[in-house]
Amino acid sequence: MAFLETFAHPAIFPWALLVFGFVVGSFLNVVIHRLPKMMEREWQMQCAEMRGEKLPEEKKFNLIGPGSHCPACGYTIKALENIPLLSYLVLRGRCSACKARISPRYPTVELLAGIAGFYCANRYGFGLAAFAATCFVWALIAASFIDFDTQLLPDSITLSLLWAGLLVALFGTFTDLRSSVIGAAAGYLALWSVYWLFKLATGKEGMGFGDFKLLAAIGAWTGWKMLLLVVLLSSFIGAFVGIGLIVLARHGRNIPIPFGPYLASAGVVALFWGPAIQHYYLANIFG
Repeated sequence: MAFLETFAHPAIFPWALLVFGFVVGSFLNVVIHRLPKMMEREWQMQCAEMRGEKLPEEKKFNLIGPGSHCPACGYTIKALENIPLLSYLVLRGRCSACKARISPRYPTVELLAGIAGFYCANRYGFGLAAFAATCFVWALIAASFIDFDTQLLPDSITLSLLWAGLLVALFGTFTDLRSSVIGAAAGYLALWSVYWLFKLATGKEGMGFGDFKLLAAIGAWTGWKMLLLVVLLSSFIGAFVGIGLIVLARHGRNIPIPFGPYLASAGVVALFWGPAIQHYYLANIFG
C-alpha cells in the first residue's frame, strides 16, 4: 500500500511512467519487427493447408523467442547491451560484435513510448485515464511503424484497440459509451465508403481495410464528434508528406503511401487536444 501511494505521488508517477515507457518501447520494437513476419508465416501455413501441403517445421519465432540478436551477424544481444536508450548511446549506435550500424529507429520508438507515458501521467495524474491514454499511444506507435514498413495494419492491434476503447468508454474516461459506439461504427463506414467510391471511379484500391479498422478504433476512443477532425487532419498531413516525398525524394506516384501513421497522429491529437481545437474553431468561426 505504501509503495502504491509512493508510486502515485505527482512528483514520482510521471518519471516512473517515463522509465516504464522506455522499457515498453523496447518491446514495441520487437512487435514492429516480428509481428509482420509472424503474420506472413501464418498466411503461408494457411495457404499450404488449403493446398493439402505441409510446410517444414521452422524454429520458434514469436514475440518472446528467439532472443534479441544483431540482424547483420546474428550476435545474441546481452542484457546489459539491451538497456533502452542507454545501450544505444554507449555502443554509439553499433553492434558490439560486428560494429554494424543499428537503426536509430530503435531508440526513437523507445523515446516516443517514454514521452507518451510521461505526458499522460502529467496530464491526467495517477488513474485509469493516464494508463489508458498511454496504452492508446503505445498501440498507435506500433501500428504506425508496422504500416510504414509493410503497408499492413494487424488486426491484433487495431481490433484490440477498438475493443479497449469501448471498454474504457464504459467509465466515461474520454467519451461516453454511446458516442464511442457511434464513433467506432462511423469511423469504419466513413473510410469504407471512400474506398468503394474510389474503386468504382478508378478501378483501383485507394486504401486497405486496416485503415477502416484503425479509424474505427480511434472513433471508439475519442467519440464520433472527433472523427471529422481526425479525417481532415490525417488527410492534410498525408497530402503534405506525400507531395514532399514526390517532389523532394522522387517517390513514384504509383508507389503506395501508408495512411495509418497519419491516422494515428491525428488520433493522438484528437484524444488530447480535440475538444480544445473544436472549442477554438467554434468560438472563432461562429462567434
